[in-house]
Amino acid sequence: MAFESLTEKFGNIFKKMRRETTLTEANMDAALREIRVALLEADVNYKVVKAFTSDVKEKALGQEVLKKVNPSQQLIKICHDELVELLGADNTEISYNKTGLTTIMLVGLQGTGKTTSAGKLALLQKNKLKKKVLLAGLDVYRPAAIEQLGTISKQIQVDFFEMGTDVDPVDVAKKAKERAVAEGYDVLILDTAGRLQIDEALMDELKNVNAAVHPDEILLLVDAMAGQDAVNVANTFNAKLRLTGVIMSKLDGDAKGGSSLSIKYMTGLPVKFAGVGEKLSDLDVFYPDRMADRILGMGDVISLVEKAQEVIDEKEAAKEAKKLMKGEFTLDDMLKQMKTVQRMGSVSALAKLIPGMPKLTPEQQEAAEKRMRDFETIINSMTPYERRHPETLKFSQKNRIAKGSGKTNADVNRVIKQWEKSKEMMKQMQQYQKSGKMPPMGGMGGFR
Repeated sequence: MAFESLTEKFGNIFKKMRRETTLTEANMDAALREIRVALLEADVNYKVVKAFTSDVKEKALGQEVLKKVNPSQQLIKICHDELVELLGADNTEISYNKTGLTTIMLVGLQGTGKTTSAGKLALLQKNKLKKKVLLAGLDVYRPAAIEQLGTISKQIQVDFFEMGTDVDPVDVAKKAKERAVAEGYDVLILDTAGRLQIDEALMDELKNVNAAVHPDEILLLVDAMAGQDAVNVANTFNAKLRLTGVIMSKLDGDAKGGSSLSIKYMTGLPVKFAGVGEKLSDLDVFYPDRMADRILGMGDVISLVEKAQEVIDEKEAAKEAKKLMKGEFTLDDMLKQMKTVQRMGSVSALAKLIPGMPKLTPEQQEAAEKRMRDFETIINSMTPYERRHPETLKFSQKNRIAKGSGKTNADVNRVIKQWEKSKEMMKQMQQYQKSGKMPPMGGMGGFR
């Protein structure tokens, strides 16, 4: 995930600061020097780094942080607030029309995953924001692009508009908008053509589409792995089209992430959406405050709750909660919980959203996910009665289950032990309800 190295460095810097009994101008300068190096190594533009560290120091001195009882925490808060400002503060929302159609024009260079991102954006609008969406394919130069967008639209069950390849993209845009207005769509997404590099022909075409349909939003897709080139691309597109924002793709990869910290300051364009994976559901609304939380290692509980709400049926959850509070917890229930976690995303991605959770190595993530897969295989090898009453399992039954699942008796015992731990946690939750005392919680349900 982007920012992992930066998060780790911020953590080390603040850890050193917490050892100081008082915060002086000298040790604050030392911390800011380390922050400056960390940001530069994360590929943040040097002008942005200079402005950021200067603003942090000015506000720290202005608020007399050096005299505070806990000055290090005050300084962390100032760094957080400055990161939020750097990322766009509250200027990241799509400007939807209160009545009628909102048209979004997606632009960018070829090879950045623009067509897939158009599908991701359509799915997000449909599922999370409950919009009626029409996707339109304007890349008439690449038949494969239109075909790909059509396939994606079927996958996500969003309506698709295209007129083939032997047509002017401006005409496609006009006809798509006419249909969207006539049929009462909330959002029209125009997937425009890209080029391997910026040229006049591309810009003229995009300007003509812009003039023909007057989109409410013109969003540029930029690749987080492009580094500072992303800023240059954004500036060029913005000069010609007056962009309204950016979609930052591949923020889940090994990119340093500096471009997303630089782009708002250097171009004035807010990041509005972030691509966080290869699945069509892996596009998130970009919230600067939440991203600042993650960068500083504070987690992101709100996003975690939202992910849970997307995959959990409220009525079913209420039903399960009543069972759990009565002390009824079977292996079927544990399997349901595991499947819910898996639908929310990878173990590593979820761990990043939980404050205080240690970073998982790729090996630890793979081990945790393998253990969940093994648990599912073992539980599915049991009879319905055995899943409801695992405490009754004898050696011969465990031996049969192990052979049926291709695992060992030790693996079966591990499942039973995890079930016992989970059931004990449910009892503690019952006690918490009665006494108000919070029980201790194990990390990631014991799968780490």
